[in-house]
Amino acid sequence: MSSGELRVLGACPLDCPDTCSWVVTVQDGSAVKMRGNPDHPYTRGALCVKVNRYLEHTRAADRILHPMRRVGPKGSGRFERISWDEALEEISVRLRGIVDEYGGEAIWPYLGTGTLGYVQGSEGIAGRRFWNVLGASRHFLNICSSAGNSGLRQVYGTPGGMDPETFALSRLILLWGTNTLTSGHHLWKFIQDARAAGAHVVAIDPIRTRTAEQADEHLPIRPGTDAALALGLMNVVLAEGAEDRDYLENHTSGWENLREEILRHPPARVAEITGLPEADIRALGTRLARTRPTGIRATMGVQRHAGGGTAMRTIASIPGVTGDWRHPGGGIVYSTSGHVHLNIDTRDDLLPGPVRTLTMTRLADELDESVKCLWVYAANPMGSTSGQNRVRERLLREDLFTVVMEQFPTDTVDYADIVLPATMQIEHADLHAGYGHMYLLWNEPAVEPPGECLSTTETFRRLARHMGLTEPSLYDSDLELAEQLLTSGHPSLEGITLDRLRKEGWVRLSVPRPFVPFTDGFPTPSGRMEFGSGPAYVPPHTASAAPGSYPLALITPASHTFLNTTFGNNPELLKRSKGPRILVHPEDASRRGLSEGQRARVFNDEGEFEAVVEISEKVRPGVVASTKGHWRKLSPGGATANAVVAARDADLGRGAVYHDNLVELAPCATTG
Repeated sequence: MSSGELRVLGACPLDCPDTCSWVVTVQDGSAVKMRGNPDHPYTRGALCVKVNRYLEHTRAADRILHPMRRVGPKGSGRFERISWDEALEEISVRLRGIVDEYGGEAIWPYLGTGTLGYVQGSEGIAGRRFWNVLGASRHFLNICSSAGNSGLRQVYGTPGGMDPETFALSRLILLWGTNTLTSGHHLWKFIQDARAAGAHVVAIDPIRTRTAEQADEHLPIRPGTDAALALGLMNVVLAEGAEDRDYLENHTSGWENLREEILRHPPARVAEITGLPEADIRALGTRLARTRPTGIRATMGVQRHAGGGTAMRTIASIPGVTGDWRHPGGGIVYSTSGHVHLNIDTRDDLLPGPVRTLTMTRLADELDESVKCLWVYAANPMGSTSGQNRVRERLLREDLFTVVMEQFPTDTVDYADIVLPATMQIEHADLHAGYGHMYLLWNEPAVEPPGECLSTTETFRRLARHMGLTEPSLYDSDLELAEQLLTSGHPSLEGITLDRLRKEGWVRLSVPRPFVPFTDGFPTPSGRMEFGSGPAYVPPHTASAAPGSYPLALITPASHTFLNTTFGNNPELLKRSKGPRILVHPEDASRRGLSEGQRARVFNDEGEFEAVVEISEKVRPGVVASTKGHWRKLSPGGATANAVVAARDADLGRGAVYHDNLVELAPCATTG
């Protein structure tokens, strides 16, 4: 490092399990280089294809740098620059008027996963103290993982699972509904270590993804039938007499109920449900019966359908039946966030009384006339929320006062009355914890914010001051908020201080290495793993819907170039994405007269979007796939895949159903 250069340790804030540690090189006040931290045991010096362009993104020509007020019709994206004082004054007057006339519940603070920070973002419920003082409605952030979390809590009492680093010790690895090489590629290094020691890797996924192509085996399961496969595999384990009877007797409850469900799902029946060959189900079941330890990695895609919560609960039952929780490298991990025990003090005592809860993915239904202010931050609901066409209708309401805190002119910004410029990660302080590893990370600001951009916390501090609010906790500094987070007293935080985090950049949670969870029991009412008595398989909507004119099951997986809608406007990544595309099996393409590279309409009763046809056997007949993350205004036809995604709930946790929709395809009248 040359003289005059400064290395600043930080962390990636984006909605990815890897939460990378990074190093920013600063020269003369400017960030000139960013790389993955080579000293971090999980990041190991590597960032992803998306974040490699992060510094370039912070300097993009379309970055929002100043407060703005709408001057054109809603949806037009026409604004004029105003000062912060003007913005705060207008917002204060409008919020006060709404509270006085309609009550605080008429305000909906709509927070997303644009940043997962515990100070600035969704993990710490940023801004909640401010909203509590006003008595605003609660916001249920269910868009990502709530169905799976609910299912896991029923079994384990927590969504926490394996330490992903212990996959290096696994001898059978099931990558279940997860595309590791696109959505959390740092785990692959530990999988490679396991393979070098003889591990067998199986990808269970409706699509032959990058990960499936690199696995030893790929099971192209019918979407939403994962719980049935789990039951079938356990059926083979029982037939082999390989269930861990000691573990079942001493560490679980409800086994007899689950056993009856398993016996009702022999491989032949499961083959009919899942579309997989019976021989493949038997072969994997036999391998599972005979291989310890088996590690299962399941992520959010596996639970985005009508039976998603039950699917996670049933898949999570496997390590109890096989006794894999006894072993390092055995068990399942969906999210490690359940092992993070920070003190998230949102000061709910500040609420004037009980308030309603409004649900994130139900924006199209719940943004009715009772909501007079929608405040959007770290979210892009026009791009990311189901029922896209109906969401747009709601955002066009003239009586709705909409404020958007943003970095770029997203689809949602176009419908704002006031736009407030937001900082990016290298410009503010934050505390992070990966949901795919066992580390806390500190993000030290590396440079000053450009223009008049403010962090989330500073925006709410200034607004509270402008409104004359006197609650002292509204004015806590970022460092004070971070200090408070570390005061839970949980043993996993022993020895972890803010001073240490700021100095070292990251610290592993105070847990053993290797970490084997649940050795001292489960955080359930019984202290045991609880199989429960509910259904073990709930069919997807696509399987139970009445026959009609929409015969194709659509799934909308993550893009390799975008992260949700973040980077959806980056010119280079947009070019690499090649625009919205739809994977179609050759048989389905032939029936519809579709050819490679042709533009097609993808439609149902919810709406339609356009995508370029990619004919491929990466999907099975009857299944089509189109990646999420595209911006509506940058897409042909002015719509994205969420135009055909229904605002329905999964079976548990009101989870979203992005992978459980029926559509039809037809050639566009014009192609290009």
